[in-house]
Amino acid sequence: MTSNLKKRIFTSFILFFLVFLIFEFSIILVYSLLILGVFSILEFLNISRKIFKKKLFKYFINLFFIFYVFLFSSLIIYFFNFFQLKILILIILCGCISSDIGGYIFGNILKGPKLTKISPKKTIAGAVGSILLSNLSIFILFFYLTGVSNLNIILIATVTSISCQLGDLLFSFLKRKAMIKDTGNFFPGHGGVLDRLDGILLGVPVGIIVTIFYI
Repeated sequence: MTSNLKKRIFTSFILFFLVFLIFEFSIILVYSLLILGVFSILEFLNISRKIFKKKLFKYFINLFFIFYVFLFSSLIIYFFNFFQLKILILIILCGCISSDIGGYIFGNILKGPKLTKISPKKTIAGAVGSILLSNLSIFILFFYLTGVSNLNIILIATVTSISCQLGDLLFSFLKRKAMIKDTGNFFPGHGGVLDRLDGILLGVPVGIIVTIFYI
């Protein structure tokens, strides 16, 4: 097992543990979103500064990202006041984390053809692994926590995983344009907040929307 794989798995387990704490103590959710939100914005501003030269366009992009993070965090906190939505968020969040783990493990073990030039390390095997592990975790959690088990869950998990991967690719593209390896060093030896939450920022809202329509 490579050093990077060990780091990825370790970080993922930390995130799973954080999800458990958030489920038990809502105040931890507020503090977590506040800290992670602030650092993700700071990291994005640093990337934006290196990529965009036109001030007006840069300000627009920055304001859009700040608004998105604020809206994302506010809705998550609000939804946590309703037990069913709270369960749904935690299921989708675990599915996003599983998608990241699946992609990294399958990609490193099976290797094979590259998925895209945007992120040379990502492979087709990794993309499939992301979808498979996300499906497995979301299906099990839906059945265990809600008693629901139908084919719609496969659609939800697949769309969630693909959204996570698109979010990951988007920030990989931005990092390449900014000519940086990591968005920051919030997690020593692992990278920045956006390196770990890039897929979650897109995967969670898309997963929730799809679930509301199909469950």
